[in-house]
Amino acid sequence: MRSLIEEIQQTLIDLVGSGVRTIPALLGALIVLALTRYGANLARRLTGSVAQRFLNNRSLQTLLTQIGYITAWIVGILVAAIIAFPGLALGDIVGLLGLGSVAIGFAFQDIFKNFLAGILLLLQQPFRLGDQIVVNDYEGTVEEIALRSTQIRTYQGEVIVIPNSIVFTNSVQVRTAHQYRRTDVAIGVDYNTPLEMAIDVLVAAANSIDQVLENPAAEVDIVAFGDSAIDLVVRYWTAPQQAMVRRTQTQVMLALKQACDQADINIPYPIRTLYFFNQDKYNDHYSLNQQDT
Repeated sequence: MRSLIEEIQQTLIDLVGSGVRTIPALLGALIVLALTRYGANLARRLTGSVAQRFLNNRSLQTLLTQIGYITAWIVGILVAAIIAFPGLALGDIVGLLGLGSVAIGFAFQDIFKNFLAGILLLLQQPFRLGDQIVVNDYEGTVEEIALRSTQIRTYQGEVIVIPNSIVFTNSVQVRTAHQYRRTDVAIGVDYNTPLEMAIDVLVAAANSIDQVLENPAAEVDIVAFGDSAIDLVVRYWTAPQQAMVRRTQTQVMLALKQACDQADINIPYPIRTLYFFNQDKYNDHYSLNQQDT
């Protein structure tokens, strides 16, 4: 019984001694983590300044800044783990990270998919901050391209956060990719209208709007012979921003209507002719009675 007690006491003494011996290592690891926080912020500032000097794209600047910040934290955590556990070699840590990355990959595959898609979007730059894009059913101005998601603000003022995997794997319509954008306005004229004169009047009306560009020039196409009118399409170019396109279209339509009124060009509306007759003369009962007589 006495030997058992002595053995328990010796075990407790060994545990306390090992704990006391690990205190300096733990303190050193905590100091390294504290320094890592400072170093990560310093790395973020340095990479940010370098990115601003050599890169014009703000999205790539953000990407490099985040990579520098994350890399500094990874290095600091590895150094702290080696200090806190002296018997743990760097190879063991790398192997443990390899095994853990597999499990984490399965658990957070959607997050990593969005992360990789975000990196590819930032590198390929199909669109930039400030561009107006259409993704699926969402349309608006790009406000942020992060590593996980892309944020756009709709024309109604709503903020839409779209995962980067959806943006990367779907068709994206960039409305502001070029310096100008075309708008088509359909209009119909009466069949008695001289078409050459009508085209000149419509082109002049479109060019009378200041926001309509001279190059490319506005034009009018005859597209179809409709039921009650000859269908034409007025095509003109403006700046690509949605607000400019919308406001200019209103002004152009007002100018087209006014020009047609001044030139006595009739803009017809669909006409339907209705015939009324006595249905009793055309039913089966009436027909049979007429045959009997």
